[in-house]
Amino acid sequence: MADRVYKVLFLCTGNSARSILAEAILNHRGKGKFVGFSAGSHPKGAVNPYALALLQRMGMSTEGLRSKAWDEFAQPGAPPLDFVFTVCDNAAGEVCPVWPGQPMTAHWGQPDPAAVEGTDLDKTTAFRDGFRMLERRINLFTALPISSLDRLALSYKVREIGKSQ
Repeated sequence: MADRVYKVLFLCTGNSARSILAEAILNHRGKGKFVGFSAGSHPKGAVNPYALALLQRMGMSTEGLRSKAWDEFAQPGAPPLDFVFTVCDNAAGEVCPVWPGQPMTAHWGQPDPAAVEGTDLDKTTAFRDGFRMLERRINLFTALPISSLDRLALSYKVREIGKSQ
């Protein structure tokens, strides 16, 4: 893959928390080299307010973030994707659309902070923990010498990133 701007889609079931966080983190950290998107197999229709509050506290843009179906990215005219990462176990097990251009895929599953019940502090902590894990993985990903790796080596590396805690 030549030096250029890489397009990355993060998938989850509801597209309200983890995939939204990943989209925002990649767009913040990878400016000029990466563009992040997110979608869900069964989108909730709204972004989780804890996700939005955390992103704002971290100084990241929430502009344009919305819960949407993954079908948008399999349609003619959709941005050509280079990478597709699932961030929840449900989406990893579902039959995904056929992505034009055969992007590289990997599973980066992690616990769902939106599923945490309890106090506001419990929920805020779960979102912060999820954010940190995604940020660590995205930092590892954006540091890869993508243009100098062959497809097999790159595939191995992005899959290994999904195993990092």
